[in-house]
Amino acid sequence: MPSSRSSPVVTRQTLVAGLLALLSPSLWAADCSVAIEASDRIAFNTDLIEVSRSCREFTVHLHHTGRLEHTRMGHNWVLARAREQQAVANAGLFGGLGHNFVRPGDARVIASTRLLGGGEADSVTFPVSLLEDGEQYQFFCSFPGHAPLMRGTLRLVD
Repeated sequence: MPSSRSSPVVTRQTLVAGLLALLSPSLWAADCSVAIEASDRIAFNTDLIEVSRSCREFTVHLHHTGRLEHTRMGHNWVLARAREQQAVANAGLFGGLGHNFVRPGDARVIASTRLLGGGEADSVTFPVSLLEDGEQYQFFCSFPGHAPLMRGTLRLVD
């Protein structure tokens, strides 16, 4: 027959185990994705994305919340090194609408979504290992004329 003293010990052990589970790294792991919106205005709803080094992969979910079609007010999300952003945007003009204003085979493009019209969404996932410590990255929309206004910084954190 168990003693009355064993019950509090089990309760304390259960409590300690529960607290350890709450404090475990898996529950507090970095969020390895971000949701971004763009509308019929020429702007993303954020200008900063932080990517944890602890993520193996990172996913960007882009949603065009506007109504205009992709040929009139299309938006995509393109990631490149900051020093190469303008050249990548310019090269995207050669890719044209048929290639989402991203030049096919452009090795400077780290990741990109397809070009979206109002109400559409797309996601892109890329390995975080492609990002280098100390490097500056920019994300932008490569639809003609959008890149100067629709851009932001992506940086490694942790």
